[in-house]
Amino acid sequence: MKTADFDYTLPAERIAQQPLAVRDASKLLVLDRADGSVRHHTFRDLPDFLGPGDLLVINDTRVIPARTFGVREKTGGRVEVLFLEETTPNRYRALTHSGGKLKVGERINIADGTVRVTLAERHGEYGDVVDVASERPLREVLEEIGHMPVPPYIHRPRGGAPNDLDRERYQTVYARERGAVAAPTAGLHFTDEVFAALDARGVARTSVTLHVGLGTFKPVKAERVEDHVMDAEHYEIPDGAARAIAECRARDGRVVAVGTTAVRTLESAARDDRTVVAKRDEARIFITPGFAFRVVDAMVTNFHQPRGTPLMLVSAFAGRESIAHAYREALAREYRFLSYGDSMLIL
Repeated sequence: MKTADFDYTLPAERIAQQPLAVRDASKLLVLDRADGSVRHHTFRDLPDFLGPGDLLVINDTRVIPARTFGVREKTGGRVEVLFLEETTPNRYRALTHSGGKLKVGERINIADGTVRVTLAERHGEYGDVVDVASERPLREVLEEIGHMPVPPYIHRPRGGAPNDLDRERYQTVYARERGAVAAPTAGLHFTDEVFAALDARGVARTSVTLHVGLGTFKPVKAERVEDHVMDAEHYEIPDGAARAIAECRARDGRVVAVGTTAVRTLESAARDDRTVVAKRDEARIFITPGFAFRVVDAMVTNFHQPRGTPLMLVSAFAGRESIAHAYREALAREYRFLSYGDSMLIL
């Protein structure tokens, strides 16, 4: 399968740079897999398409404001450090960027020198290894001075104020488990009012956790889809979520996953009886056309980048031609695309 088969032209003006004033005011394109038909609504209409017996599965990961700016101890040059994950105590995988080439052993001072970062290993786009010495837990420092790691296609002034709108809006209203460096963006449209309307219709709800990494948004560089390797992402399916899915199956309800991250979590732990196992693990699953879905019956998603793995996943779920048609419709009707953009419900 060719990666080019998942390419399309996305005009820059269709990439949403800011969230809408109201989360659930976004557009909602409803795609029916049975006949490929498309209908146009707003996100607050979502409850109209779900009902008693259905189960909504959300990803409750919480985005860390992990993007920081510091200075090189030797030269005073500016450096960006994006902390990806702590691999061992005080050792992190991080992305670093500076005007000049950083060398192993070089030190970077962050937060007026209260955080000192030493570059231990260089690995480029896969994330460098850095050692951190901090007067306070790094977690606390990041919550105070860190910036939300919005994707590079969302343009922000370099070193902009950390407590800007992204602090609130690049986070779901139900975010709980700290650990992501990218938002599960399909969930950004939900509001308390939408949840209340879903409750009134008898739609059950449960949560899983997948800590979204930057690999989710990387375009596939390999010419053949099969040659791409997914980054591992940590996930957890609690006992309560596994039970809720089994109960949904027993009553012939639909499992409705919110976002490609929830889909990957559920399908990673799928059993032959179309339920899931409660577990903690790493998701490495790469879902492309031809994949046999065992758990997910419907999904809420956003409009994704060309040649990206989320686009391949939704194409596997709904069919490449149906997705291509839906995207053409969305572009023609001036939908907003990508993280802060509009939404889609695939039934």
